[in-house]
Amino acid sequence: MTSRNTRQHTVLAVAIATSTMAALVGTALTASAAPRPTADSARPAGASVALSAAARTDLLRTAQAGLARTAENIGLGAKEKLVVKDVVKDADGTVHTRYERTYDGLPVLGGDLIVHTSKSGTTQGVTRASKATLKLATTTPRITAATAQKQALGLAKGRGSAKATSDRAPRKVVWAAADKPVLAYETVIGGFQDDGTPNQLHVVTDAATGKTLFQYQGIETGVGNTQYSGKVDLTTTQSGSSYTLTDASRGGHKTYNLDHQQDGTGTLFSQDNDTWGDGKTTNAATAGADAAYGAQATWDFYKNTFGRSGIKNDGKAAYSRVHYGKAYVNAFWDDSCFCMTYGDGTNDSDPLTSLDVAGHEMSHGVTSNTAGLEYSGESGGLNEATSDIMGTGVEFAANNSADPGDYLIGEKININGDGKPLRYMDKPSKDGGSADYWSSSVGGEDVHYSSGVANHFFYLLSEGSGAKTIGGVDYDSPTKDGSKVTGIGRDKALQIWYKALTSYFTSTTDYADARKGTLSAATDLYGADSAEFKAVEAAWTGVDVH
Repeated sequence: MTSRNTRQHTVLAVAIATSTMAALVGTALTASAAPRPTADSARPAGASVALSAAARTDLLRTAQAGLARTAENIGLGAKEKLVVKDVVKDADGTVHTRYERTYDGLPVLGGDLIVHTSKSGTTQGVTRASKATLKLATTTPRITAATAQKQALGLAKGRGSAKATSDRAPRKVVWAAADKPVLAYETVIGGFQDDGTPNQLHVVTDAATGKTLFQYQGIETGVGNTQYSGKVDLTTTQSGSSYTLTDASRGGHKTYNLDHQQDGTGTLFSQDNDTWGDGKTTNAATAGADAAYGAQATWDFYKNTFGRSGIKNDGKAAYSRVHYGKAYVNAFWDDSCFCMTYGDGTNDSDPLTSLDVAGHEMSHGVTSNTAGLEYSGESGGLNEATSDIMGTGVEFAANNSADPGDYLIGEKININGDGKPLRYMDKPSKDGGSADYWSSSVGGEDVHYSSGVANHFFYLLSEGSGAKTIGGVDYDSPTKDGSKVTGIGRDKALQIWYKALTSYFTSTTDYADARKGTLSAATDLYGADSAEFKAVEAAWTGVDVH
């Protein structure tokens, strides 16, 4: 999150370091669930229902028990096995089960898929990250793991990671995100990047030729008297005469003070009274109050808007760390520690703990635990846009008069030093680098710039095109072809995006796939002939995605 010249190093961040990481290449959805009519009730037939912990566990157990049958039904080979990752259930009984895949015991990067099953148990369709047939001549590598590791370390140092170290030995995988699956090594390089951000560079190396097939950065740069949100109510915990920033009502979220260190958990905020901070950066608890409030607001947004209980939808909270490093101009989500971390900004004067930043970063965790959108190319832009979209939703839902909702990203934290927002959703190019419309080259842009296409789509779908003033902020959103788009409202737009993210997007979803996925979501929620479906079509046309 910084100026155009250095933004590739200091931008809102997230870690997507999962044990069986799905991979990227823009392959299309192979199929989606058959369209279903809107239910004649308050809850549409295709709307996802909030699952209790017990109900979710039962669905996951059922999916686990039926792995062999499911693999056979969808035509997997004898060496392929499914690994259950997540499950979503709709009001009409349709179940969307997300799987990762192995081949001959090896993780398949780009092998993730979603099976859509009717209430009766009939398979309605499959959404695949890759359409390639999975078959290898051998699983014996020609190059050694040490060679792949050395190459990955060299790539990390070439990207400015002077303190790069190998986190663990390379693992053998199948790289299935290209046209032809190949045996490969995945190496994860740790240490620190050049700006102090933790390093999690994933390098995929062809195990036969030594060629680098893919690389991405796993850490991508995302009563309290707060700095940005004014005086707010915080849920804390009292033990004897002491209070801590522990929110037992939201999964046990805790907020820690790193005191300018770069590793470890730090110290849990604790004091003898229940008033946290004074609104000034000189008081360490001020940033703690902002972070705790941001986590509280993000939890409430997902719970109240989508029925999602926590980032993993399992009722368990992440934790937050503030005062990371010295003058660190960034914030990031790290899936490996399941934690949120905030720097204090330039000269330690502008902590990155504003409400939309908190919602943005923790939404990266939601994406990691649902679609797993790979953080590179067009899927990376969609990943970043998802966090902007949901961070915006958090800001509006909080309804805080000190930080009212808007379609501006990072407007409070002064990351550019000129008082301007980091990004604009109505016309993304106003930041000097983001794309307003899709083009064949957009996937080659930094993900914080390619995200502009989806951000623009979301604004058009919510508010429509043209000039207008919303909440005291002036917007003027154009379309590529000059067409007029009528918005359906932010609430419906959020429901459509979340439904697509959790039921139709995969690790390799590109913009064309996102159009298909959101149209499927609109069909599920509102019907194929609905005004909402037509608005999704019009908004994508407005940003030149057909």
